[in-house]
Amino acid sequence: RIRLRGKGAPGERGGPPGDLYVTVKVKPHPVFGRKGDNLTVTVPVTFAEAALGGEIKVPTLGGPPVTLRLPPGTPNGRTLRARGKGAVRKDGTRGDLLVKVEVAVPKEVKGKALDALEAYREATADFDPRAELFKAAKGA
Repeated sequence: RIRLRGKGAPGERGGPPGDLYVTVKVKPHPVFGRKGDNLTVTVPVTFAEAALGGEIKVPTLGGPPVTLRLPPGTPNGRTLRARGKGAVRKDGTRGDLLVKVEVAVPKEVKGKALDALEAYREATADFDPRAELFKAAKGA
């Protein structure tokens, strides 16, 4: 809400004009969010990209896409930074683009992919990602 002093309707009986209040509503962008001078975006990646690493293309606001390096073993929810690809500041410099990684899980797995995942499950059967969670819950 913005107040513009003296820009409203004329006062009664020749009095000074009142204030004009302007209400501004900003429609959210369908892809990008904002955190201060930084823009935010959530980018889906495959399990293989998150586990093995690689390069991913990420859209920018009003410019060409940037390529970011995804380190091997990237967890779901990790945030990567593309410096200078965010919102323009008052001094003309740019904030950063904060890229949140979201591992996309397919709804259906068939054929060779299913066989590969079953083999992966067997190969990693001794790894329990929840072991520390249960230890902490017991107070150990």
